[in-house]
Amino acid sequence: MQLTFMTKLNPIKGLAVPSLIILLSALILTFQSCKKKRPEIANILFKKTHNKVFKDFTPEGFSEVFQKVLADKRAELKYPDLIKAYYDSTEYTPDFLLQHLFSGDLATADEYFMRANEHGLDSGMFQAEQLKTMIHTFTEKKSIKTIDEAYHDMAELEITAVNSLINYSNDLQYGVINPKTIYRRYFIATKEPDSTSASRVFHIGNMKAYLDSIQPKDPQYIALQNALKNSIAAPGRSPEETKRLLMVNLERLRWRNKPFQNKYVIVNIPDYSLNVIDSGRSVLSMKVCVGQGRNMDNANTLMAYNDTAKVDKPNEHETPLLNSLIHSVEVNPVWNIPNSIANKEIIVDAAKDRFYLSNKGIDVYKSGKLIDDPEDIDWSKVTKDNSDYEFKQKPGDDNSLGKIKFLFNNKSSVYLHDTPAKSAFLKKMRAVSHGCVRLGDPQGLALNLFGQGEKYETIATDMSADNPEPTTIYLPKKVPVYITYCTCWADENNQLQFRPDVYGLDIVLYDHLIKYLHPAS
Repeated sequence: MQLTFMTKLNPIKGLAVPSLIILLSALILTFQSCKKKRPEIANILFKKTHNKVFKDFTPEGFSEVFQKVLADKRAELKYPDLIKAYYDSTEYTPDFLLQHLFSGDLATADEYFMRANEHGLDSGMFQAEQLKTMIHTFTEKKSIKTIDEAYHDMAELEITAVNSLINYSNDLQYGVINPKTIYRRYFIATKEPDSTSASRVFHIGNMKAYLDSIQPKDPQYIALQNALKNSIAAPGRSPEETKRLLMVNLERLRWRNKPFQNKYVIVNIPDYSLNVIDSGRSVLSMKVCVGQGRNMDNANTLMAYNDTAKVDKPNEHETPLLNSLIHSVEVNPVWNIPNSIANKEIIVDAAKDRFYLSNKGIDVYKSGKLIDDPEDIDWSKVTKDNSDYEFKQKPGDDNSLGKIKFLFNNKSSVYLHDTPAKSAFLKKMRAVSHGCVRLGDPQGLALNLFGQGEKYETIATDMSADNPEPTTIYLPKKVPVYITYCTCWADENNQLQFRPDVYGLDIVLYDHLIKYLHPAS
């Protein structure tokens, strides 16, 4: 019958009859598909809610309302363009709700949001209470009175749920705050979430499995998380201060900047320690001295800090946070004294004692030329404003870099080095350097990095030489180095360790973090 009908039509010019049959058949199928799609969602919604209002659901009616709600909520969304692009591609179908609302998945997600305090976060960051109310609306048969209400409430819930899940996923996997935006001397490579990671929420199958998969698995994180759940109090600190301390260190652990190599050197500034980690365990540990901080007397704490402590204003001698690769060592190094130290210390000491420079093995240069008799200069008349001198300390027992320094590329011109000032390692508070990291056992580090062999024997011999000359020796394989800042962690016995906030970086982080936890109304 269809064939007879088709043969009576005037064929479109240039189009064969069989092709015309296929074209019109496709149009009929498309029309039938659209007719089927319209009541399909309506039937699902009515069947699940038993609310007759949803019998009037049409994709066209919902699409119009959805686009308006999406535009109105744009400013609240973390990835508005990504979310809009996704729904553009699906013709504004509420796929997320259809898949996750009636299965209980969305309620499961909201339960996780409600427990955000277990991560040192706040459920309000993920609109947990609002979502709970919205979900309840759909379980109450008479809560929604009209189809317009239904469209609006569905659009609100769809968009809010997706945005909350994106935010929760990002915060647990990458942290709430980008450390580069709050710290001025932060040079650790840190991954940030992007549209690719955010789009994963549109393709979740099992919601609980997904939420469990993004829970940080690092034993350190779990140890701090358990301490937070149990409301412990650190020695000498109140439960509230301990809570804040755990909050900021949990946030640090969420940042994607942790060592991934099998072997690396790591310095923790507040602990004044260096460890060589190999295959997940420390194979060498030593005391270090780090740069002077702004909060060495602990005048500002997480419970009481002044306004100036809220913004990162580093002391000029603070050691930067960074990661790099140790590529070589210099044995019996020459110290090219920075202008900041020369102007504030070297010139002052030379003015007090005309033989200070020669006694310390410090050569003086002007316009690149060595000055033969620096003791003849009246250093009392030299200031930082009129000084055009350069200072270099020759290798020797008095050299401030000691017998060896470990070199790695960085923007701050810092390195790990030996020191003649051994007494500093007897102190509990060792933020005493000008920015570099002084090593308690530099030769031990050299042995660990180079291993027994010709290169290490050269290092050991040159370090003990009576007439030392500078020697550069390259590592056979570069070793990663991380200079970090952590004020709370679990030791090898799973006991929590706490350290003073010598640089005030906990305070800076906490003050930024609470803006997300308790946003201004």
